[in-house]
Amino acid sequence: MRYIIVSNRLPVTVSRRKGQFTTKKSVGGLATGVSAVFENSEGIWIGWPGMASDTLSMDDREELEMLLRRDGFEPVFLSSRDIAGYYHGYSNKTLWPLFHYFANYTVFSDSEMWKRYVDVNRKFAKKIIALYRDGDIIWVHDYHLFLVPQMVRKEIPDATIGFFLHIPFPSYEVFRLLPERKELLEGVLGADLIGFHTYDYVRHFLSSVRRIVGIEHHMGRLWVGKRQIKASAFPMGIDTDRFIKLAQSSSVQKKIENYRKKLHGRKLVLSIDRLDYSKGIDLRLKAIERFFDKYPKMREKVVFALIVVPSRSQVETYQDMKERIDKLVGQINGKYGGWGVIPIWYMYKSFPQEDLVPLYALADVALITPIRDGMNLVAKEYIAVKQGESGMLVLSEMAGAAAELGEAVLVNPMDTDGVADAIYEALTMSIEEKRERMGKMFERVKKWNVHRWAEDFVERLEGIKDYHRQFAGKILTGKAKKQLKDAFISARKRVLLLDYDGTLTKIVRRPEYAKPDKEIKDILKRLSDKAEVVIVSGRDRKTLDQWFGDLPVSFVAEHGAWIKHKGKDWNTLIAIPSDWKNDIRPIMELYADRTAGAFVEEKEHAIAWHYRMALPEHAQVMAAELKEVLMSLISGKDLEIIDGNKVIEVRVAGINKGIASSRFIEDADFILAAGDDWTDEDMFEAMPEHAWTIKVGPKPSKAKWIVEDVDEMRSLLNELSTLDMTK
Repeated sequence: MRYIIVSNRLPVTVSRRKGQFTTKKSVGGLATGVSAVFENSEGIWIGWPGMASDTLSMDDREELEMLLRRDGFEPVFLSSRDIAGYYHGYSNKTLWPLFHYFANYTVFSDSEMWKRYVDVNRKFAKKIIALYRDGDIIWVHDYHLFLVPQMVRKEIPDATIGFFLHIPFPSYEVFRLLPERKELLEGVLGADLIGFHTYDYVRHFLSSVRRIVGIEHHMGRLWVGKRQIKASAFPMGIDTDRFIKLAQSSSVQKKIENYRKKLHGRKLVLSIDRLDYSKGIDLRLKAIERFFDKYPKMREKVVFALIVVPSRSQVETYQDMKERIDKLVGQINGKYGGWGVIPIWYMYKSFPQEDLVPLYALADVALITPIRDGMNLVAKEYIAVKQGESGMLVLSEMAGAAAELGEAVLVNPMDTDGVADAIYEALTMSIEEKRERMGKMFERVKKWNVHRWAEDFVERLEGIKDYHRQFAGKILTGKAKKQLKDAFISARKRVLLLDYDGTLTKIVRRPEYAKPDKEIKDILKRLSDKAEVVIVSGRDRKTLDQWFGDLPVSFVAEHGAWIKHKGKDWNTLIAIPSDWKNDIRPIMELYADRTAGAFVEEKEHAIAWHYRMALPEHAQVMAAELKEVLMSLISGKDLEIIDGNKVIEVRVAGINKGIASSRFIEDADFILAAGDDWTDEDMFEAMPEHAWTIKVGPKPSKAKWIVEDVDEMRSLLNELSTLDMTK
């Protein structure tokens, strides 16, 4: 098995000295995690090498390609205009700020930036397609490459593709602001597995897919055509063992002693961030100022080490941010400092991990309070170095890591008073409580490290492809279809049991809009000359009579409450009282009034609450609440709840499509039963072994065969209706 890893940048730094290219491998979470996947497998990493192609000659490009390929890297060369529009433009002026909830910094509707983004995504896709071999696993990373999965899928339909987003996915209300929102979602839906750091991000993504693309999910599973897609959370970890070893090294121990001498017995609160508005550094400084105001006795006992890593220094917004931070640091140090006392040690520079680890080891508190952060691995690095023996973490609720590190002192980064109090709490917490909290977090960080993150993702991706292979074996292909036709022709008695909504006609917003068209009625008429046709529906008998009464067909109505043999009267299988509806109807009507777009449909022996036209999120909450209320109402009564496709129905227990359908199949040597939702599963289960059971739509089912959609089901029935039965 071979892996193709795809990211915006290659995990190497390329430099040029005296006309010669050299590379240095990066030490980061992604590079480390993926290396674990590569250990026992062949792999290729595709990405931009960091140099504009228009600054390189053809000889330079060839030399660099050879150098990178030697280590398994495949470069995607980008021009200066590509980099400006795709990377500095759409990726970091549109997607980055909006996904971090900074709509005020977001550039919308820049057609040139979007064009460059599409073009560069296509370059990455073409590189993947050119290198792909059957059986490869493709893993695409991050917001720079949202469109790549679908671009590859169009050319390689059976490819195994994973996608992981390393930043937050915003709520629907924020994501919907993007003019290109649908294109981005359709692009990433080309993947088989879509990973996020937290379940909140998964929930936001699924909500956007439902509202913008119109695709529903079930437990994080979406069906697009014949493919099942899974969206799930995979919290990224760190290389815990590496940080533990670094902390124990002699060089780091020496640095720890040097830093300790400079502290002169004061406690150290450590803060490390890249310069970015999402990190909330200025808010943190205001909280530090508030801390000194509220707890004056701590002024000479505590030092704050503020490390800000330079980023996008040419961008005006970041320059302004740097000025604000410089000014705030100066104000605080001027206000609370004195001879030999500097409250904030401010360092604006990059730190290698070897220099950060001593600070982690010494810090009494790590202060990590971003306004929004996809994960934040610094928090986990600090915990790894401490190994549960000391220290305390003050962590923003808005960081993805907060979902895993609940024992930290969690804060709202916008609440300066709350952050100030949290710093004091962390500094004055008892040693026993610190050890208990940090110990629990350390065990979690150690267990769920970056290697496990990568292995877990790949394992789930392979599992989805196994499902696809099993699913592919159930698709009613040409060979199986021929066998079905042959069996149909050679049979003595033929019975077709056909659900209506979602099987013979597409699901519509209101039930009354699904009236049969001429095409399906003509098909059913021709079929009725060759077989007994039974429409097995949840519809009431009055509607079925109105729509199909002129055809020589049989019916099952209200999911099995009523049956009607061709040319005969309606009969019910059991005596069904209807007085119970007096208790159910008012409750359903109340919830319909509280849910705009919902309505109640009353049948003779059932009553249903439809919510297809309601806003999805609100409707789901109301549906769950209604179902809970109904469960208490029907307790002890001979009733049951059917949770169908955007409908909740209450009916008498012991009635289903399977029981009713069984009345039509005696002595039949050809049986075809087709349906699209879970109410049809009873019918599939009741069929004998020789029956052709068909699920309409690519969802898990007890049916033996699957067709993609209503159009394919109609096509099959049309073929059966026009068969020459004399052969």
